[in-house]
Amino acid sequence: MSEYRKVPIKQYPKTAGRRTTEGTYWRKFKSPILLKEFAAVTSIHFSPVAPYDFAVTSSTRVQIYSTSTHSVKKTISRFKDTAYSGYIRGDGKLMVAGDATGQVQLFDLGSRAILRTMKGHDGPVHVAKFSPDHMQVLSGSDDKTVRVWDVATEKEVAIFSEHEDYIRAGLVSQENPHLIVSGSYDHTVKLWDLRSTSCAMTMRHGAPVESLLMFPGSGLVASAGGNQVKLWDILGGGRHLQTLANHQKTITCMTFDGTGSRILTGSLDHHLKVYSVRDYKVVHSIKYPAPISSIAVSPNDTHLVVGMNIGLLSIRQRMVKTADLVSGPKQESRRGTHKYWTRGGDYVPEVHDIRIETRKRKQLRSYDKLMRAFRYGDALDASLMGTHRNVIVISLMEELRNLEGLRTALGGRDDKSLEPVLRFVMKNINNPRYCNFLIDVANILLDMYEPVFGQAPVIDELLGKLRTKVNQEVHLQSRLSEVMGFMATLLSISK
Repeated sequence: MSEYRKVPIKQYPKTAGRRTTEGTYWRKFKSPILLKEFAAVTSIHFSPVAPYDFAVTSSTRVQIYSTSTHSVKKTISRFKDTAYSGYIRGDGKLMVAGDATGQVQLFDLGSRAILRTMKGHDGPVHVAKFSPDHMQVLSGSDDKTVRVWDVATEKEVAIFSEHEDYIRAGLVSQENPHLIVSGSYDHTVKLWDLRSTSCAMTMRHGAPVESLLMFPGSGLVASAGGNQVKLWDILGGGRHLQTLANHQKTITCMTFDGTGSRILTGSLDHHLKVYSVRDYKVVHSIKYPAPISSIAVSPNDTHLVVGMNIGLLSIRQRMVKTADLVSGPKQESRRGTHKYWTRGGDYVPEVHDIRIETRKRKQLRSYDKLMRAFRYGDALDASLMGTHRNVIVISLMEELRNLEGLRTALGGRDDKSLEPVLRFVMKNINNPRYCNFLIDVANILLDMYEPVFGQAPVIDELLGKLRTKVNQEVHLQSRLSEVMGFMATLLSISK
């Protein structure tokens, strides 16, 4: 055992890719659940309190989904027409929503009863949100007005009517509840102050505004319209800071992740893109089967929910390890206790600890055992069987060539034992990593078994496939050479 050296497994350089920490994080949102609603999913909003259930607005109803079972817990369907913008209050007890009749309704999520009905809009209400103090409701309508309602009296606190087209986006500042931002199809973003009757600031986006975000601190506002997201400096007088143009079609929705460090945008081009707020570069992208109309991320960053305009609802969940949820420093085990002596294999010995060295017995794989017994043919068969990776088979073949035993391992085979070898060569001969070596193996097989070709239909079929694959690769390389020559000519002319 001590004299035998295991077959060295070749180490190939890793394929260059775009795998990043951000990409790895977002790929953890696995196993998307696709549910079918009756119409386009126009709004998704998570409850800010545990267990972080979320409201899905579609057709003439708002459904409350459970994050643990991904099923409907409650259905609120007391709307006379299409519902919009189901929004759960900060305490998770109430919900507000608008509808196509112009009403803004307040619901008790426990009993599903209508607590308040605020009437005054003359067009569909696409924006309905609570203020940070929970005592007021913001609404925006196709009647070109932005209204603020007092929940207790159902009366209008303020009406802003300087927009010239439909209002499809609006929000209230979390830091200053007197500040309101609205976006309209008149291509403008307006800042309002409840202490004033006129518009405090106007920013021209240049396309119909579909969605708005206000950064923590109320200093920056992001507006989405057309295929662009634009950033505005509110403290700097509405100065345009940056434009993000990574979508091919209209951006319909935006949201922050749970930490506020990333912006997610959804578009009619089927793509969801994730931006870092540090440099506003795309760090990840997910493609969906239909145009995206709404997105939301749970406050604890475990759920990503996307609604599409064909009625599909996608729910992705990120599995969080229990160890990640445990906070606080790890307590040291007290010396002399049972817990101290069973403190685990990841313990780093201290200077005064006595180390007992153990020598693990070298474990050999089946092909190594056969190689040690000089049974080269059986070792090659063992590597080809089972779940061994291609690189192991190649490494074994190269070791056999170095030991001058490759012909011995390939020789003396009937059609049944020759088939797996020939199939492996045919399957991998166009792989750039193995190509040169497998060409030599193929030549050896052709030299050794040429006299008996034509006697086994399975072997003849594999040889035909091998020939076709080689011809295709030769043709491809010929075309690539022509392209390279053409590019070289262009480059020489450009100089």
